[in-house]
Order: sequence, then structure tokens, then C-alpha cells
Amino acid sequence: MLTATNIYVQYGDRILMDRINVVIGEKDKVGLVGRNGAGKSTFLKIISGHHSPDEGNVTRPTESTLGFLHQEMNIPKGKTVMEETMTAFEIAKKLEERLTGIHRELEVRTDYESDSYTALLNEMGDLDHQFNLVGGGNMEADAEKILKGLGFKQTDFQRLTDEFSGGWQMRIELAKMLLQRPSYLLLDEPTNHLDIESIIWLEEFLQTYEGAVIVISHDKTFLDKVTKRTVEIELGKVYDYKANYSNYVEQRAERREKMMAAFNNQQKVIADRERTIKRFMAKATKTNMAQSMQKQLDKIERIEIEDEDTAAMHIRFPEPPRSGQIALDCKNLVKKYGDLTVLNGVGLKLDRGDRIAFVGQNGQGKTTLAKMIVNKLKATSGEINIGYNVHIGYYAQDQAETLDPKLTLLETMELHSPAEMRTKLRGILGAFLFSGEDHDKKVFVLSGGERARLALACMLLRPINLLVVDEPTNHLDMLSKAILKKAIKDYPGTLIAVSHDRDFLGGLTDKTVEFRDKKLHTYLGDVNYFLEKRELDNMRQVELSQQKKPASNGTAKLKELSFEERKQLQRDLSNAEKKVQQLESKISDFESKMADPSFFEKPESTKSLKEYDLAKKQLESAMMEWMGAQEALEL
Repeated sequence: MLTATNIYVQYGDRILMDRINVVIGEKDKVGLVGRNGAGKSTFLKIISGHHSPDEGNVTRPTESTLGFLHQEMNIPKGKTVMEETMTAFEIAKKLEERLTGIHRELEVRTDYESDSYTALLNEMGDLDHQFNLVGGGNMEADAEKILKGLGFKQTDFQRLTDEFSGGWQMRIELAKMLLQRPSYLLLDEPTNHLDIESIIWLEEFLQTYEGAVIVISHDKTFLDKVTKRTVEIELGKVYDYKANYSNYVEQRAERREKMMAAFNNQQKVIADRERTIKRFMAKATKTNMAQSMQKQLDKIERIEIEDEDTAAMHIRFPEPPRSGQIALDCKNLVKKYGDLTVLNGVGLKLDRGDRIAFVGQNGQGKTTLAKMIVNKLKATSGEINIGYNVHIGYYAQDQAETLDPKLTLLETMELHSPAEMRTKLRGILGAFLFSGEDHDKKVFVLSGGERARLALACMLLRPINLLVVDEPTNHLDMLSKAILKKAIKDYPGTLIAVSHDRDFLGGLTDKTVEFRDKKLHTYLGDVNYFLEKRELDNMRQVELSQQKKPASNGTAKLKELSFEERKQLQRDLSNAEKKVQQLESKISDFESKMADPSFFEKPESTKSLKEYDLAKKQLESAMMEWMGAQEALEL
């Protein structure tokens, strides 16, 4: 097992970790959670050896291996995707070379009874075992399978890594790590650069992963699917829960509620006894009794309420200037990348004050259209007409990564600020939870969430009346997401929001535009209305549903499934069947209990009813998964 003992980290006056202790078992699946800047990424760096604590140490078995996917990884240039991925097998290749040498030596040796011959056979057996453990027997097939699972196509394998964006290069690093099968796999925000299909594939891969997994993510569904234990870092301390994320949230609230109740009860007892002691001390005949009671009171172990990080951003968009009635008018837009057509003759018109969400499968053109609107990308043909007096504010998916890492926070703000705002910059930084001593920090020392906060602060320096945000919740913790959502809800200008986060989009917009089959499909309601109309339970089904439908242009063009794809679908079908059976059994048990008239008199009945309703919803979702896999296999 991996043990972190008495880890102490201090930056200036701030104690980031106050002698914390964490033990990770060899098969644990752990979600590492906490507020932005709480120290999650730093803790992973300490575990991996990339960073040394001020005090404390980390130990793990000498024969164990460790892989760490962090947010600042740089992939070497000049190799193809497959060549770079195959570097994951360096150990396997060395083992293979030695095994080849042993085989050649055995072919010419005849001293079968000698000790050295026996030692050579033993070495060959050990090396062969190690070779299979590190995946040496199926190197190329395994590499192909992992790359496809992470979204690469066969035609991408021979393309140079230089041709891919940072997000896709991160996928190559993740592929290499998964192929190496380390004993301890540390993943810092692995889903930020993945589409929904790749996220679901990674979930399933990690669920059956033989080693330990420690993952930082703000994707609640991903954490629920992958982890069975949650370690929270808050104000320098750690709290360990044997639960996935959703159950952790409930248990955390219950723990704090019980602690507060116990604290209040104890305070009442103490106050009562202090009053009695004070009264007795006033009487000479009861002084001895009062002193005895005081000694007993002094011995009581006082309940202390754990500190809670309640610091929150204060986001308020500047009052936008008034634009013309028509904010945006796009006509007959076409966007092609070579032979690939992403958008074909689409139109979009926004009146002043309209609020719309872009949803749909990755690759259908959501970000492409957003970039065309803000003039970061040129249309192949068609018109984009920006309305009178429209001032556009744009928050890109990688906005936080575009900040200059060498500048300080204050210098970054000054770079983005008009002259009249210069005197207010320190106050704005404070509203985004950057204290005075933070202002002189360099951007490169910030966590992903802190960079996202800084990028948001920069966006608020100029009044805007057309706000375009593309996945703005990436890197933000749960509370920051909620605060950002409220700020955008209160924003009175025109809004385009690109997101796959249902919680974030719910109630945020009055129109939803689905990108499907190179066209736009508009729904006059928010994301929940859209899902209801499409008869889908969640945003994942929106994106997955695209891949389950054959092309419909009169004749369906069916793609023949590869052996690996068919195997994966069969596994999906089997897993869905098991899930359906388990949920049906669970629902049946609930219904048996509910048949007893005394059930509703029991205090736990409310919780059971909530679990019963949740199980029914999960059953509907599992049935959808089962039908989807069944249909795909039958095509």
C-alpha cells in the first residue's frame, strides 16, 4: 500500500496541508475532492515524487509502479501517434530483447545439467512472466484498442503528434499510462479534454482496472462511476469517506449536522453547569461542591466544530451597453475542414436578450460555430452579421491555458484591462478569492481551477452585451460552478452557452439548439425541456444517441463492426443486462417492504422512498443502455 505520513506544506503564511495522513490500498478507487486551490493537485505531485513536502514522507512497495497524468504534461514532437504510444512499452521491449537473447543462447547450448543452464531457464521463466504482466504479448493490438477508446481513428495513428491540439496530446499521454498499467494510477482532471464517448470508455476501463486509482475530477457522474472512496482536502486537513461522490456529499452533510447538534448540546450542558457553579460559589456551605463540579467540568473533552471553507467568488457582470434589437444574424453558414463538412447551410438569429444553449455530440460543430461568431474561425461560406453596438465577450474551452504563465496575477489583469479599470483590479482579484499576497504570484503556479477563476476575472473587465461561453465550468469546483451559474443567470445581456453539464444549463437559457447531422435543431425551452422532448434522461444520452443511428439518406450506410468493437458492445450488453437485473431486484425488495402497512410509520421510510425513486430512474437509464447495445449489435 501507499502511505503518505504527516505531510506538511506551507506557502507563505498559508498552511496548505497540516500534517495529513492518507493510506491508499493496492486496489482502492479514490476520488480526491476539495475547493479550487485546496491542494489536490499538489497532493498528487507529492505522492508521485514531483514535489517534496516541507515535512512528512510518502512510501510505497519497492516493486510497485506509479503513473501520473497531470495538467502540465508536454508530449515529445516528431513521432507519429502510434510511435509515441508504443514508447509505453519500453520495459516490455527490453524484456523482449533479453528473452530473444536467452532463446538464441539456449539454441546452441548443450550443457543441460549445468547450474548455469538451469539459472538461464529460471531467468527466462521470470522474464516471460514479467513480459506478460506489462502487456508485452499484445503490444500493438492493446495500443490500438486504447487509442480508439480515447477517440482516435485508425487514420490518426500515422499522423504526427505535432498536428494535434494540447487536449489530444493529453489523450496520447493517457493512452501510454493506461498501457503501462501502473500499480498506482494518478489522474488530475482526465475528463477535461475528453468527449462523452471517451469519458464513458475510460469509466469502464477504470472500473475493472487492477491497480489503485486516485482521480481529481469535477465531473460528478464520472466520480460516481469510477470511485468507491472519497478523500476531501479542506483547510489543510483530510476527511476520508468510504463512499462515491454522491454518497460522500450526503454523509458529509450528515456528519456536520450531527457534529453541530452534539456541539450545541454540549454547550448547553456547560452553560447550565457554569451557572450552577457560580450560584454555589456564592454560598460558603457549597464552595467545596462548586470546586468539585468545576474540576469535573474542566475534564470534559470539548467538541470542536471543524473549520469549513465557505469562501466564495463574487461575480457580477458589468452593466452591458444597449445593443440593437438584432444581436446576431447568421445565414447559410457552411464550415468544411478539407473533405469533412461540419456545418452545412445553417442559420441562427438572436434578438437582444435571447439566451440559448448549444448541445449535442462532440464533433457536431458547437465550438466551431461559437468560434465563427466571435471571429476566431472563418466560415467556408455564408454570412455572419453582428448587430448594432454589439460588444462580444468570449470564454473559450482553453481560456485558462491562454494566459501568459510568466506574468503575475496583477500583470495579467492589467494586460486585459482598460485604463479606467486599473484602480479596481486588486478589488476584483479579491472578489475572485485572490488575496493581497496572491497578486504577485506567477500564473504558472496556479492550479487549473485558480487559472479558470483568473480567466473569468479578466473577462469581466469590459462591458459586454453578447456573452459566448464554451464549457466554462471546466476546472471549477462545485461551489464555483453554482456561483458562476447565478452570475450568468443575473446577466441581462444576450447569451450563448456551450456545455454538456446539465446541472449548469438547467434554467439558464430559454432556447436550446441541438447540433445534429450538420444542422441546427431549435427547442423553445431550457436543457430539461429539450431532454424531455427528445425522451432522454441525461446529456450523456444526447451525445451517445448520435452513434447509435445509421445515416439516413434513403439507404442506411452501415459500418461493419471490427472484432474489438463487437467485443466491446457485447461487454456493454452484458453489463447493462446485469445492471437491469440488479435494479429490478432492488426495486422488488423495496416494493415488498412497502407492502407492509407499518413501513410508512418507520423513520427510515422517507430515505427508502427516495432510494426507490432513484432506483426506478436508474432502471430506465439502464434499459436505454441495454437497448442501445442490443440495436448496435444487430445492425
